[in-house]
Amino acid sequence: MSILSRLRHSFLSRHRHRHFSTSILSPDSTTPLSSKQKTRTAISLIKTEKNPERILEICRAASLTPDSHLDRFAFSLAVSKLTAANHFDGIRRFIDELKTRPDLRNERFVSHAIVLFGQASMLDHAIRTFKETEDLNVNRSVKSLNSLLFAAIAAKNYKEVSRIYLEFPKIYSIEPDIDTYNLVIKSFCESGSCGAVYSVLDEMDRKSVRPNATTLSTFIGGCYKEEKFEEVGKVLKFMEERYGMYPGLSTYNVRIQSLCKLKRSKEAKALLEGMISRRRKPNSVSYSHLIHGFCKEGNFEEAKNLFSQMKKRGYLPDSDCYFTLAHYLSEGGDFESAFEVCKESMAKGWIPNFTTMRKVVNGLVSVEKFDDAKDLIKQIKGKFAANSDRWDEIEAAIPQ
Repeated sequence: MSILSRLRHSFLSRHRHRHFSTSILSPDSTTPLSSKQKTRTAISLIKTEKNPERILEICRAASLTPDSHLDRFAFSLAVSKLTAANHFDGIRRFIDELKTRPDLRNERFVSHAIVLFGQASMLDHAIRTFKETEDLNVNRSVKSLNSLLFAAIAAKNYKEVSRIYLEFPKIYSIEPDIDTYNLVIKSFCESGSCGAVYSVLDEMDRKSVRPNATTLSTFIGGCYKEEKFEEVGKVLKFMEERYGMYPGLSTYNVRIQSLCKLKRSKEAKALLEGMISRRRKPNSVSYSHLIHGFCKEGNFEEAKNLFSQMKKRGYLPDSDCYFTLAHYLSEGGDFESAFEVCKESMAKGWIPNFTTMRKVVNGLVSVEKFDDAKDLIKQIKGKFAANSDRWDEIEAAIPQ
């Protein structure tokens, strides 16, 4: 091929790529999208797309990188959908293709690629990517080692976590840091082996690596998961005596959440009240865990009381707290309370999902609150045009 032909071929390829990107992300617009607009459009398209190859095309068109949180979310969403579709070869091809991009020849991308393979339970490819970093002219450090440990945890391959932890630092001359040890502790706690954490703490002592709040919270969470309630007190005492560490807010929240998961929400509430009596301030997360816990146990009055108390004390509920309460109240038949929660949530711009909103609307109709049901539908249609046809049908069935 002559130089002129190669230049012409290169120009046409670039031109086709620009047309390809525009046609997928903004078919009706002639104005180029900014990087952030591309990502937001890609996320919206990926959420509804069912064709795996089309999902990959959307990602390519958006030219995603791991440099921004939004792009990382888009990557993760795409891999989740491809994994659900068992399109593992597509994941491998796409990530391997990204490795050839000059702008992604760095440890940040390699580390992110390792995590994505772990998310897809493709741990062999995550390990391969870790090993080939030097072939990509990328320096290998504790950052990529920690990404590999995280990938193994995401894949729930706890045996591999132990092997990587024991072998790779020696093979690749990498010195573990606090994040390395916390990931190994997380693995032991998730796999029901929290007793092994003491050996990791001994290793940290030998390497002069001091535990932090994450170490303590993870260890405590593991004890609760195994329902070793007496061990919780022993761990707290051990950490205090050995390291001078005292439980902070993050540890209290882990304890509250752990008790709620075990359907011991009354004990979790007592823990919160004890915390307040000792002049330790909770936060909105503390209350959200309790509200979720009481909802799961069917104690909606307690959940509503905590929601009210939370706001009175100046702790602002987040969108998940509103959505959780609306969902469980509607499931429990308290449609009027669910309606009030939905209205308050929507006033903040947070709209519960279609299933929850339909349940609330149908529930309001069942208790003859027709005007409230219509009001809710009107607000929803004003926010979302996409489901307007479905809401028109529901509205048409409401008695006049």
